[in-house]
Amino acid sequence: MVTITTGQPPFARRLLDALPFTIWSVDLEGRITATNNAWSRFAEDNGAPGIAPESAVIGCSVFSSVADDASREQIERAMLLLRERLTPIVRWEFPCSSPDEERVFLMQVTALEENDEVTGFVFATVDITPSHRSREALINTGIALAEAIALDRVYEEVALQLKRAIPSTGFVIALADDESGKFIIAHRQGYAAYSPEEIELRLTRDWLDALATGNVVHESTPNGLEITAPLVSAEGVLGALTLYAEPLESESAIEETERVLAVIAAQTAVAIERAWLVRRVESKRRLEAIGEVAAGVAHELRNPLFGISSAAQLLRFRAREDPVVEKNVGRILREVERLNKMVTSLLEFGRPNAVHLQPADPETVWDDILEGERARLDTHRITVRRSRPNQPVRCLLDAEQLGQVFRNILVNACDAAPEGSELQLVSQLSPLGGWRCRLTNGGPAIPPEVLPHVFEFFYSTKAGGTGIGLALCQRIMDEHHGTISIDSQPEQGTTLTLTLPATAAT
Repeated sequence: MVTITTGQPPFARRLLDALPFTIWSVDLEGRITATNNAWSRFAEDNGAPGIAPESAVIGCSVFSSVADDASREQIERAMLLLRERLTPIVRWEFPCSSPDEERVFLMQVTALEENDEVTGFVFATVDITPSHRSREALINTGIALAEAIALDRVYEEVALQLKRAIPSTGFVIALADDESGKFIIAHRQGYAAYSPEEIELRLTRDWLDALATGNVVHESTPNGLEITAPLVSAEGVLGALTLYAEPLESESAIEETERVLAVIAAQTAVAIERAWLVRRVESKRRLEAIGEVAAGVAHELRNPLFGISSAAQLLRFRAREDPVVEKNVGRILREVERLNKMVTSLLEFGRPNAVHLQPADPETVWDDILEGERARLDTHRITVRRSRPNQPVRCLLDAEQLGQVFRNILVNACDAAPEGSELQLVSQLSPLGGWRCRLTNGGPAIPPEVLPHVFEFFYSTKAGGTGIGLALCQRIMDEHHGTISIDSQPEQGTTLTLTLPATAAT
């Protein structure tokens, strides 16, 4: 520590005067013994024009410049703690208003010692307004995002808080697709001159760098600075957040902006995960409510259907020689059979068996289903081109219920595929771990207006379909903590994708 005295060497004096913050020393009674040049600049900048030079303030009490009792008590307490050697340093923040703006300063007090005795104190004051504003912005961001549970609301709050925290002209949130390994732009503001494809081409390298290192990266541009922070949650990698910041004056300003963006990115990742979880919970509750109603309806329908079927069969027996009656009775029985199938599906959906998850390889479940459905495949003259993972996968699964999902999607693929065509069944390890398989058929594409509804209850485009099968598949996959999704493109067919999380091999 440099001891401040009026007779210090010229170099030490110049060094203290060159410091960008104010330093002054006092004796045990609080009388000022020395100051640096920043003292006068600080006083003038904060409402004391025409402050006396250093020689005029030497010997004055530091308390004479304190306008309120709270500040006086804070200084007295700091001096007491240091004199009694209860702490080596005391710090606190205090606001200081000027005609133009409200600023925040950090006061730091340490003891001067001579012959192992405290002889005075050194006060240092530094302007921390930028970091204080950043801290407030981060607190506000955390509060705002904690209240957002819808994904659109999360993006709106991120945009608002970024604008408040960092002067910028736009930002991009890109989410990593664990299936394709590509980035998908989920939300953006600014970058109006660029298409989504151009933005991806421009920023993908920064996104990859940020995710590979886990750190904030930045790149200078003619009009500012593009700063990218990774979006990582407890569940894993989500994507990246890129901000187009206005020109920054110094390295310290860049570092402060990077710190702020890193925290906002972390808060954004948590908020996105929470929004996804809320959406899954809401979907699960909706399906459970539908299931309860479905089970009740199915129970009420089963007995009347049995009565109708019995009466129709008796009528057929007594009117065997009347072709008109025979034809209509046959129609009744076919419709009863169709309704019975629907009732069975309703009961399966409404009162599902509890899943019993055990470590197993989902490929063995596919082996059983493909063998069991061999006759169906042969009838449609459909072949299956299959690709397995390079190594065995262990997932927690209920083989019987997962087999129900596999059988359902295989039947749908057979019904949609042209006769004599080929189904592609490709399974592999996903980039984030776990198992993923895609079943593709080359049939007509599902219309875009239909695609968002295929997992809805009672929604079906197949003649005689109940609209329950895919809804049941989604429920089973949810209970396996997996996913099911569908994509359909003209001339490319329809692909249904299943994923399951991995578990440690046993």
